[in-house]
Amino acid sequence: MALPGGLAGGLGNAHPATPEVQAIADKVRSDIEKQSGKNFGKFIVVSFKTQVVAGTNYFIKIQVGGNEYFHVRIHESLPHDGKKVTLSGFKECKTKEEEIGYF
Repeated sequence: MALPGGLAGGLGNAHPATPEVQAIADKVRSDIEKQSGKNFGKFIVVSFKTQVVAGTNYFIKIQVGGNEYFHVRIHESLPHDGKKVTLSGFKECKTKEEEIGYF
């Protein structure tokens, strides 16, 4: 999948959610719920940024409740490594207006 704004090493610009990025986020939903101790009523990708490394880091803003958002970092390995998706970290208590940054 070709990704918009993925600069080698740098964090790209924010882009609106896509079905492909929602599918990537869905793969780690249970990990986020387990680590945060929450069960989400919603889990909707709002926007994302990418960083091209040895694979791709996704920095994703996800709506998990009415006005509750998480910023989530997910790594997808290169195709020859099976394009494995792993949760790298997340930040809770974010707002819709907060810009996604590197963490």
